[in-house]
Amino acid sequence: MLMLFLTVALVHIVALMSPGPDFFFVSQTAVSRSRKEAMMGVLGITMGVMVWAAVALLGLNLILAKMAWLHNIIMVGGGLYLCWMGYQMLRGALKKEEKKAEEPQVELATGGRSFVKGLLTNLANPKAIIYFGSVFSLFVGDSVGAGARWGIFLLIVVETFAWFTVVASLFALPAMRRGYQRIAKWIDGFAGALFAGFGIHLIISR
Repeated sequence: MLMLFLTVALVHIVALMSPGPDFFFVSQTAVSRSRKEAMMGVLGITMGVMVWAAVALLGLNLILAKMAWLHNIIMVGGGLYLCWMGYQMLRGALKKEEKKAEEPQVELATGGRSFVKGLLTNLANPKAIIYFGSVFSLFVGDSVGAGARWGIFLLIVVETFAWFTVVASLFALPAMRRGYQRIAKWIDGFAGALFAGFGIHLIISR
């Protein structure tokens, strides 16, 4: 049982450390807004992971295998949302004036909005769909009892929150924020292109 938990912990941290929409959202929010805003986004992402982990523990791979139309809806819907996020970032980068370089590319006026954007970014994340629908499901077969499933669920949630807290804290450092202010337009444009690319890839690869 211990080996199962260690394996899941290792696989999940590798998945978290692989840059994707969640990482870019947290880092972008932290460097352009504040650590507090980024942490609200982290809470939203963690909530999204809780949803994915719960569904995976209930048999996400079987659901997606038997309901191909649901898989397509999730993929297209997620792709469209990521494309929209990318468009917002690109539009903000194009309109950004040098004297306002410290402003974010996406309007995040309140912590609540950051939470919602973090949640939706995770739920639309192609990595999450693939990871929880296939790789993660391999570790929660019929032989895994209810107690172990709850343990794995808590492990995934805590590990996700801890990792993105580190990311938010790092990118909120004054040095990182000063660096962002100097090249904000290019960073925002790059992040926007990445989000749009994730979205387009998600739509065409379904």
